[in-house]
Amino acid sequence: MPNASRTALLVIDVQNDFIPGGQLPVPEGDLIVPLINRLGDRFKQVIIAQDWHPPGHASFASSHPDREPYEVIELPYGPQTLWPDHCVRATAGAELHKDLNLPHAQLIIRKGCNPDIDSYSAFLEADRKTTTGLAGYLKERGIDTLYLVGLALDFCVMFSALDARAAGFNVFVVLDACRAIDLDGSLAAAIERMQVAGVDLVSADQVPG
Repeated sequence: MPNASRTALLVIDVQNDFIPGGQLPVPEGDLIVPLINRLGDRFKQVIIAQDWHPPGHASFASSHPDREPYEVIELPYGPQTLWPDHCVRATAGAELHKDLNLPHAQLIIRKGCNPDIDSYSAFLEADRKTTTGLAGYLKERGIDTLYLVGLALDFCVMFSALDARAAGFNVFVVLDACRAIDLDGSLAAAIERMQVAGVDLVSADQVPG
């Protein structure tokens, strides 16, 4: 891995509720776990992002009477897709997938902890103002290049990639180590947004190491 000390693998939301059988399953989400483990062996620097919602979170359809999952409502910070209850803190659904094997990961950063604000991105919450602190951590460590993998490609991976680019990082998304929900064309839209922002889209065999 060129400049191994300046490069990190960022693993997004590989959690039970996003795996088939979970509350908000991403199709084939379980199939990427072995590949992520193999990629992890190539990186000295590994960071894991974990959705960690309090009960009754504002993004849950169950928190809004007469609303159904996947409806879009307006919250104080803008449009919000309503989701099934998922990744509720300290529940089995919020746990990382049992086969995810990254023992050398230095940081697990939890997001979506504010009950009133969703957080797709590992860098910025959905109000687009509240930071998670991840960018500062990476810069303090001298990391300038990120490879992103995980779930879901068209939501949390995409927003994390866009925010990482906006924060000045070199960003690569490893497409075959991600899976998408593809809600109403969201996958194609995500690919286009990432390309326009200067995110490099690569496959696992293009990852140095």
